[in-house]
Amino acid sequence: MTVSDVRLHPAGPLESGVVAALQQACFPEDPWDEASVATLTAPPAGFAVIALDGQDQPVGFVMARVAAEDAEILAIGVLPQARRGGVGRLLVEAALAGCRDLGATALFLEVAEDNQAAWTLYKACGFFSVGRRPGYYKRPDGRVAALVLRCNLDGA
Repeated sequence: MTVSDVRLHPAGPLESGVVAALQQACFPEDPWDEASVATLTAPPAGFAVIALDGQDQPVGFVMARVAAEDAEILAIGVLPQARRGGVGRLLVEAALAGCRDLGATALFLEVAEDNQAAWTLYKACGFFSVGRRPGYYKRPDGRVAALVLRCNLDGA
């Protein structure tokens, strides 16, 4: 699969189950159910986008929410077989654009400090570290800290 095969699809309430299934496949240690996804991505403040491959199969998702001028990527994930091909970058760019369209001037997210691939992607998309949350993510062998990242959407 190449990134040119990927199509982004806005996910409405009817796709909450698809987003929840993708989230569970990407993060089985801390899955969200369909009702939680529907609540978190409800308009007008929340939204989700699904990445579909060339056969219209879901391979990734992003969920974001805006509160006043601040926004947050709640979750983003790409299925293992579709990673390292540009899908994550497309989803981050969709979140940036969607949050900007909803009036946000800053976008935040947390990333596990041991997830070097994601941190590299976020840096390339303009994010920078503004904090650290010790023991934020569960792992089979313990817990790992989250880095709190910010991207300015207003050009500042």
